[in-house]
Amino acid sequence: MALVSWAMDFAIATCLQAQKWMYGGLDTNVLLQYMAWVTYPTVLITFSAGFTQILAPQAVGSGIPEMKTILRGVVLKEYLTLKTFVAKVIGLTCALGSGMPLGKEGPFVHIASMCAALLSRFLSLFGGFYENEARNIEMLAAACAVGVGCCFAAPIGGVLFSIEVTSTFFAVRNYWRGFFAATFSAFIFRVLAVWNKDEETITALFKTRFRLDFPFDLQELPAFAVIGIASGFGGALFVYLNRKIVQFMRRQKAINRFLMKKRLLFPALVTLIISTLTFPPGFGQFMAGQLTQKDTLVTLFDNQTWAKQGINDEFEYLGILEAWLHPRSNVFVTLVVFILMKFWMSALATTIPVPCGAFMPVFVIGAAFGRLVGESMAAWFPDGIHTDSNIYRIVPGGYAVVGAAALSGAVTHTVSTAVIVFELTGQISHILPVMIAVILANAVAQSLQPSLYDSIIRIKKLPYLPELGWGHHEKYSVRVEDIMVRDIRYVTLNCKYRDLQQVLHSTKMKNLPLVESAESMILLGSIERTQVGALLSTQLSPQRRLLMLRQKVLPEDGHQLSDSSIRFQISTETSSGTPARAALRKPLKPALKRVPSSPADSPPAGSTDHTGIALKSLFCANAATEPTEAQGTAYHKAKRVRISIVEEMILGDKMTPAEILEWEEQQLDQLVDFSSAKIDPAPFQLVEHTSLHKTHTIFSLLGLDHAFVTSIGRLVGMVSLKELRKAIEGSLTGKGVKVRPPLASFRDSTASTSEADTTALHQLWDRHQHHHMPREAGPGGDEDDDTPKGQ
Repeated sequence: MALVSWAMDFAIATCLQAQKWMYGGLDTNVLLQYMAWVTYPTVLITFSAGFTQILAPQAVGSGIPEMKTILRGVVLKEYLTLKTFVAKVIGLTCALGSGMPLGKEGPFVHIASMCAALLSRFLSLFGGFYENEARNIEMLAAACAVGVGCCFAAPIGGVLFSIEVTSTFFAVRNYWRGFFAATFSAFIFRVLAVWNKDEETITALFKTRFRLDFPFDLQELPAFAVIGIASGFGGALFVYLNRKIVQFMRRQKAINRFLMKKRLLFPALVTLIISTLTFPPGFGQFMAGQLTQKDTLVTLFDNQTWAKQGINDEFEYLGILEAWLHPRSNVFVTLVVFILMKFWMSALATTIPVPCGAFMPVFVIGAAFGRLVGESMAAWFPDGIHTDSNIYRIVPGGYAVVGAAALSGAVTHTVSTAVIVFELTGQISHILPVMIAVILANAVAQSLQPSLYDSIIRIKKLPYLPELGWGHHEKYSVRVEDIMVRDIRYVTLNCKYRDLQQVLHSTKMKNLPLVESAESMILLGSIERTQVGALLSTQLSPQRRLLMLRQKVLPEDGHQLSDSSIRFQISTETSSGTPARAALRKPLKPALKRVPSSPADSPPAGSTDHTGIALKSLFCANAATEPTEAQGTAYHKAKRVRISIVEEMILGDKMTPAEILEWEEQQLDQLVDFSSAKIDPAPFQLVEHTSLHKTHTIFSLLGLDHAFVTSIGRLVGMVSLKELRKAIEGSLTGKGVKVRPPLASFRDSTASTSEADTTALHQLWDRHQHHHMPREAGPGGDEDDDTPKGQ
């Protein structure tokens, strides 16, 4: 991943340098400059969108929402394949090379996860250890840390960020694995920079040189707190704006239909608008439009103060800092225009269907806002806030660092952005203000909006369980019985095949509960929908019908073969090599071709005793004696001879459609034989009085998608992710969800057990007294039976 990150950074830098070279080379003609400035990113973004759409549409977007869902135990098809990996890497390189306000961090988490999944798949060829599902989840957890670690060269922040963003519950055993992988990844990423002569030694990505002896005054802390609170509101607004743009595009049917036909038009149009507004000789001169994201961060974290300190203390704008200087406006106007324009541009750009993240654009906007507050403080207190008559001027760069951490933390709902900032800048002098601002920003943002990733999960309707955040205190009084679905389809132990057919037609449940009977409703286990379908299709299969037809034809024509006659035929066939026997074997091949999965097919010669018994039950049901192990081969050959005889006699299936229908109706009325079905004897169960909070914890911790609700072992309902999500989001009136009066559970909880439960317990006890459960006889016979004789 470090190699991939370094190679991508190199390619992105080359693309951005090419744009600058084109722009600089055409300085004689402004129109040509504009055409080059606009066309270059539009072509790159359009190529990225088209390439991704053709190769792997799953590569679009950040990838963190999908990783959250996958780590919760949900299988998303094609999200961790080589095809998606290639599409994501190439698409992301082109998207970031265009200079649009897009991020690299989110997609890198997805790329690292794909890398881990592909490595696991490759290593599973040498041993089954990596095929374990739990092991794969551990690999993906470490990969998420690597994705952030090698993106910012921030291993500690990467591990913490991946835990906060992707995990609801984190296994501590993955902690050191994540650190191990992320540290090596960050190390190699920075070593490659030294090897390429970009750096002299391993340093931070955006190295700052703030004062260490007096980094900030204690009286500046309220200003840092203001940055945090304002960033909280800003982060919530960014998430809201991003979601509203997507919803507007989807709800306007005319626009949606048009964009679905012209898939590349929307990204090209957005890129055209953004690049036009950032054109340096045009409006871009008021918002440092010519700077790349990296250059912008370098300038915003600058140690010097840009605002005029005094008449004789004019600040020299040198190098890339010249972009912030405008002859007709001061630095405050430039920063305000930059923040406002970049804010909606980033919210719009992150909706483009290309591989992209939103962390870096938000990080830059936060840094600009922090810089604005810092410059304002510097202008307000030109000589600094006096302490003991010493003059310590205010450092606006420190405010930029605080703002960057606070806004990115508010958008992602993470506190680890503080650690990422320390590792990015290489300084820990502002640890206290950064932590204060990040915590305040999180407090405000979490009370207003979900995180950006949770917002995308909602938009895409991914099967992920929302968190029980603030404002959900009333959910502690809600219980499973308030939200469970009571009218569910089930399978009984004594049901008929017709019942199975009705159940399959009437529900789409993947797992069906198996109960003792419709009267008792005692839950015995669960059976998968595929298993029920297999039972039904086997019962009505043409092979089975043909087999039954053969068994009918043989007795009618007087060719009922006894056990001994089969043995006699086989012995004759094996002892003599006459051509007459060869004629009997001719139809064998087409017969076996026609019935490939027939129950009559048996394992090769030398099979065990139970194979012989199974064959006997099929062909010699009335035989008195069971074949021995030595006779397994004889039965196998007898079966083939018999098939060939029947094939010659009936010459295929001669039943009319009406007869087939009649036969199927007869089969549907037979009792189901569950002996061949795979039944889960211990499906996950909850009781009616389980609280919603506990249910949410259990579902999140174990990665469940459904659980049956029982009362004294009897099935009373079922709760799935759908019902739980509706309950948490407050929409208890959804279809299929039972609505109860407010505080119904609270009223019920006044008694330890309800009257209905008590009555049911008494009935169960009475039943136990009259019908003793079968027990193994002890040495003393009935004398050892300690079952009480009366109540």
